[in-house]
Amino acid sequence: MATRSMLKSLTKTVFAPRKAALTPISFRPFSVSSMVRTSAAHNVEPNATKPTTKDTRVMVTFVERDGTKRTVAGKVGQNLLEVAHEHDIDLEGACEGSLACSTCHLIIANEFYGKLPEPSDEENDMLDLAFGLTERSRLGCQIKLTPELDGITAGLPAATRNIQTGK
Repeated sequence: MATRSMLKSLTKTVFAPRKAALTPISFRPFSVSSMVRTSAAHNVEPNATKPTTKDTRVMVTFVERDGTKRTVAGKVGQNLLEVAHEHDIDLEGACEGSLACSTCHLIIANEFYGKLPEPSDEENDMLDLAFGLTERSRLGCQIKLTPELDGITAGLPAATRNIQTGK
């Protein structure tokens, strides 16, 4: 067990102020043209902004229970459950994406199912509880959007089964 004197010694050692070394700093004037030359040397245009991967939009088509198709835009990195909620698609997601239910069950179109990573064992366990399970069933909370998934089509099953509420 640590004594007070040990704690004081440790505190002084860890949090002791350090003496800053005073070294002269030389300043040199700069101009916009020197900044442009530096930027050009690095192949970056001044004032140019590149869209980040997170800003890239991916189009998603949800086929609702009545057959209505709704095409919406999602961002790379979002999962299909988040995209559905953002655009008021009737996809429940009772566990809010924590992989504890199957209420965000979706049926993925053939041409995109092969582009998805394999489902984890946990996802497969939850899918076993899903209503209307198919070979192309996945949980929306586990499908992260990538540029390769642009145009993906995901159908909502005829019904969902929420064990938590008995519905």
